[in-house]
Amino acid sequence: MRTFFWLFLLLAGNLLAGEKIHVLTLEKAQQLARENSFKMRSLLEDFRIARFELNAARNRFKTQVNLNLDLPDYSETISSLQDSTGLHYFPLKQARYNANLQIEQPLPTDGYLYLASGVFHVQDYFLKEQSFRLNTRIGLEQPIESFYSYNRIKSALKMAELNYQLSEKQLLRAQLDLEYQVAQAFYGLYSALERKNIARQTRQLQQDAYELALNKFKAGVIAEVEALQMEVDLGQAKNDYDLALVEVKRRADALKQLLNISLQDSVVLNTDLTYPLVKVDLQKALASGLENRLEIQEQKIALEQQKLNLKRIDAENQIQGKISAYYDFIGVKQDPRSLMLSTTFENAWQELKRRPGNRGIALSITIPLWDWHVNKNEVLAQKARLNKQQMALKDLEITIKRDIRNAVMELESSLKRLQLLEKNVAVAEKSFEISQKRFANGDINSQALALDRNRLSQAYNSRLNALISYKLLLSDIKRKTFYDFVNDRPVSLGDYLQVD
Repeated sequence: MRTFFWLFLLLAGNLLAGEKIHVLTLEKAQQLARENSFKMRSLLEDFRIARFELNAARNRFKTQVNLNLDLPDYSETISSLQDSTGLHYFPLKQARYNANLQIEQPLPTDGYLYLASGVFHVQDYFLKEQSFRLNTRIGLEQPIESFYSYNRIKSALKMAELNYQLSEKQLLRAQLDLEYQVAQAFYGLYSALERKNIARQTRQLQQDAYELALNKFKAGVIAEVEALQMEVDLGQAKNDYDLALVEVKRRADALKQLLNISLQDSVVLNTDLTYPLVKVDLQKALASGLENRLEIQEQKIALEQQKLNLKRIDAENQIQGKISAYYDFIGVKQDPRSLMLSTTFENAWQELKRRPGNRGIALSITIPLWDWHVNKNEVLAQKARLNKQQMALKDLEITIKRDIRNAVMELESSLKRLQLLEKNVAVAEKSFEISQKRFANGDINSQALALDRNRLSQAYNSRLNALISYKLLLSDIKRKTFYDFVNDRPVSLGDYLQVD
């Protein structure tokens, strides 16, 4: 009841002062950091950009439809005509109306099929004539080098897919890094609070020991020097407590800044002191790390870029060409403006049906003959870059394996140390309890009591450090392997946010 009363007074005092009180679990702190971090918001936009570019690259394989209109294109000018009699000038006063529908179907072979259909109408106000032209064309455009060397549309899709994967890994890695950073700040504050509690407990124990020593000195049981030593130890304990308060303030401000909380606000930590007993499968950790690590993805994308560039450069010195084919219908009719517009259109339509279709096919080829080995040297330079990239990738894989191995071994060692230190705390507590009784009975002096008290404080601090180290190592392995060994499942972007 008394604890509730003091908590109520604390909350009421902060509210009256215009401060906010943030009760934080580790998960709540990490959520606040994700919501308030500029870096995370920026990376999220990069991820959206990569996703939209990937959608655009995929949609380039789909049918494209465009409609071009001139409604109208009116002009008044002077035009010229030169014939055998000389150069003649005449006024030009026309209104043009044009509608053209273009349907294109891209092909995986880097070419495209198209259907173009248009209507072109001219009103000549000077000659008092009007004309209609109707045309429909079906055609094919196909570069031949895409069959055996460089395919632009497929290369663009491949790069968009790689960039999307990289952006996804960047965002996920940033989430895991931020999670680890918040855990460091959170447990740093928690550690400072626990050290403050330990320092306060030590101060109280030293206060009790000093009062007991003072009474024993007054009773003539111990020498004055022992009582003075107890007084010095009490002063040191009070100073340690003051320093612990300063450290709590410093750590709290660091956490507030990371979470974008006002420094005037207060934070209350709600943390779970239990810890899971996690056994990390080293082979699973290595496999997951090599598959998902951001550094690996960056190197793989750079490698794919070098391969695509090699194909592009090599294609420049190969036979290039294009196949073009078309079949179209055209109907043209020119009538006086006195006729109805529909009549001229109908005449053009009849002309289109009467006139045989036009057709054409062409194969154009460019054959490189001699370039003084310019392209050959460019290809060799690109192959050297590719080899360099492959060597860098292999070396990076070894580095990442070493990093994960060390983290796993350190986690196993940390868990054993934590379990050992928990036993050490129990022994130190029991030992100090016995020493207090022996000092009260006069069996030991103040120095022996101080030694056991320091041993107890050291045991508390060591266990606290080991607990925080173990929990941080779990988070560190998670971000290094993209695998949550606590829950035994891989991590994904959906675990942290919903991308619209």
